[in-house]
Amino acid sequence: MTTRPIALSCGEPAGIGPELAEKAWSALRDELPFFLIADPDHLPATVPHHIIQSPSDAALAMAIGLPILPHPFFGAATPGQPDPENAEGVIETIARGADLAMSGAAGALCTLPIHKKALKDGADFPWPGHTEYLAYLGGVSRVVMMLASPQLRVVPTTIHIPLAGVPAALTADLLADTIRITANALTRQFAIARPRLAVAGLNPHAGEGGAMGHEDAQIIAPVIAEMVAEGFDVTGPWPADTMFHAAARKGYDAAIAMYHDQGLIPVKLPAWKDAVNVTLGLPIVRTSPDHGTAFDIAGKNLADESSMRAALELAIQMTLGRRAIAQDAAAIQ
Repeated sequence: MTTRPIALSCGEPAGIGPELAEKAWSALRDELPFFLIADPDHLPATVPHHIIQSPSDAALAMAIGLPILPHPFFGAATPGQPDPENAEGVIETIARGADLAMSGAAGALCTLPIHKKALKDGADFPWPGHTEYLAYLGGVSRVVMMLASPQLRVVPTTIHIPLAGVPAALTADLLADTIRITANALTRQFAIARPRLAVAGLNPHAGEGGAMGHEDAQIIAPVIAEMVAEGFDVTGPWPADTMFHAAARKGYDAAIAMYHDQGLIPVKLPAWKDAVNVTLGLPIVRTSPDHGTAFDIAGKNLADESSMRAALELAIQMTLGRRAIAQDAAAIQ
């Protein structure tokens, strides 16, 4: 089954993005097509690349060099030194990649790391990061973040907030939305007909009957009951200290965590190099390597491309899963 090429937005050009793109091309040139939306002048001189005019040119260009869909930037790209002059270009390449994915010219969008301060300094970027900006571009009110690895998929219900703010932020509506978006995405993009979701408790021992907090019984358990009544396969709340070991993971397709570290630590421990950030709830497939710009090693040829490669491979798998679901639906009709 053939697929359209993946659009890869360049991210912060002073980070390790250009190096990762080249290394991913070297590793995947015979396996899957993708193209980088970037300023060719920002690539290291040692990176073999080929300018393309359209995403449809990417497959043939892969044999020649890293396919580049050119996008001009205003600033230079000095490794380790972000230039606010490049902020507009970084933002535009994200939007361009999303537009190509939404139009069908690209099969998915994979994003290289951005530097949020440089975007705010250079372009007054009002969004916290990629995820919220892509939700705006996709015209959706809420998306969720999934960290995925071969061993485990986890979705945190609350994300980048202080731990002290989690109990107040954890509402029944937020948790219900998170469960619905996750289950629907696992069906549409991962081709899992009836996803099994395991929901973690907020407190130690999932509250232990109120002895260690009341949120588990008063918020989480009623939402799970509501989701089950709607037909979702959801269980919990489970004590978080016992739901992530290998035997427990066999009982579900994704875990719903209550806060950032509760879910991300179990993912990253066994998959530090190849975990992938996935945005669920968008009208497109979007993945990203699970790390930042790494300015300290930029330009030194030290970056590990494992997560970048995994992000591209997962994007293709999700695209094919999405197509398979659509074909099955068409066949039924």
